[in-house]
Amino acid sequence: MLDPTCLAPHAVARWAAAMPEATALRHVGGASISYADLDHRARAWAGALADRGIGDGDHVATMLPNTFDAHLTMLGLAWLRAIEVPLNVAFTGRMLAYALDHADVTTLIVAPEFRAAVAAVEPDLPDLRSIVTLDDATRDELDAGPRRDAVDLVGPQYRDVHSLMFTSGTTGPSKAVITPWAVMYQFWSWVPDDALGPGDGLYCAMPLFHNSGRSAFNYAMVCGGRFVLRDRFSATEFWSDVRATGCVTAALVGPMTALLYAAPPAADDAGSPLRHAILGPMIPEIEDFEVRFGVRVATGYGQTETGMAVTTGWDHGPWQNCGRARADYPWPEVRIVDEYDEPVPPGAVGELVVRSAEPWALNVGYYRMPEQTAAAWRNGWFHTGDAFRSDADGWYYFVDRLRDTIRRRGENISSFEVETLVVEHPAVSECAAIGVPAALGEDDVMVAVIVHDPPGFDPAELLTFLEPRMPRFMLPRYVEVVDDLPRTEASMRVRKHELRTRGVTDTTWDRDANH
Repeated sequence: MLDPTCLAPHAVARWAAAMPEATALRHVGGASISYADLDHRARAWAGALADRGIGDGDHVATMLPNTFDAHLTMLGLAWLRAIEVPLNVAFTGRMLAYALDHADVTTLIVAPEFRAAVAAVEPDLPDLRSIVTLDDATRDELDAGPRRDAVDLVGPQYRDVHSLMFTSGTTGPSKAVITPWAVMYQFWSWVPDDALGPGDGLYCAMPLFHNSGRSAFNYAMVCGGRFVLRDRFSATEFWSDVRATGCVTAALVGPMTALLYAAPPAADDAGSPLRHAILGPMIPEIEDFEVRFGVRVATGYGQTETGMAVTTGWDHGPWQNCGRARADYPWPEVRIVDEYDEPVPPGAVGELVVRSAEPWALNVGYYRMPEQTAAAWRNGWFHTGDAFRSDADGWYYFVDRLRDTIRRRGENISSFEVETLVVEHPAVSECAAIGVPAALGEDDVMVAVIVHDPPGFDPAELLTFLEPRMPRFMLPRYVEVVDDLPRTEASMRVRKHELRTRGVTDTTWDRDANH
């Protein structure tokens, strides 16, 4: 059983009593909130939201940029034990309507700049009873809310549902992962103990509509640290941000690490206050990265559904690996198995599966998707859909995705959803979406399309068609017009591994080269 102070609202309350003037949140622009103020405002927001009818178990979607509003909303809803549905702010059109409908959202809290996108789909959402536009007037109203004490606000326990987190689908629409608070905690609970202490700064430019941002915030609050945020990541501003805010630890993903390393070396690269980088995956130059910037690196592998199952300490091993099976909470069991769920020997490639004896420490299913839940939890193990191998020293190595998920700059993209939107173009009869290697790691999106009139087809016009219909991070970079798609003989399913092997060719249209 986890102590409540492992969860953000209770952790904030703890430090508000122990060191009320210490900074809890700091924006790189200079604004900050102390632990006492964060606790007071979070409880006020909880009271005001309760007065609007929000309570225990209600599904409340949020569509907020990476500012203090998102953190205050998260804490206010947590005190009410409501279930948050954090939405990517790039969602629009059908994807936005689907998420709100599928998650049975009754209240939406949205920033003014995204209100028009919501208005466009409101007629399709009869169960959405209330929309709270978080403008200046509403913020003032929430700050003036009735402050509830511990008698009125019990707050969450580790076994309570923290959120419904959308993750990309493969052969179907995106799935809403039922995520307990224990998962949110364990995402960062593996980080070495000396990475962050009370008062230390953790730099994180990842938003709260991703587990990476939410769990890092939870971790910083548990440690009594300063959570330093920026609206979005900037490689050119990273080191000046770190120096200005005195951060000792940073949260990064692979492309961010690659961008920082790709910058021209400077004489004072190792002279910043940064001493620790929590990142994944590692880049081939990771040891030189550590020396050049004077940092220690720890990494791991996880998913929205599992938290972090495989992790390292500061001794992170070969750059290609993701870590070893955790030996701390929630003490997960990890296996690499064949198609029959039988373990394979070291060196052999199979699917990574995970389970834990600790209650509520992994996902508890996909919301309103019982068949997908049963398939993912086959034989009592959660099937990650990722191919791995291990070596004799116990290191685990990611090999490939078994599912058709594409990962671009930290975003998981459903190939199914890309294909569905592309074939709505009147010139396209069929489409297969794949990920191809990007220069800075992860994937770029490529679509192979069969079109009705190849000589008259303009890939640039396809992109113009797609721009208002899908989030920007989903937009294909590459378009390849093909006569046919490679298929299996029995089911006629597209053999995407052949498309990935072929990759970008001389006939592939490249959006970046044509802008």
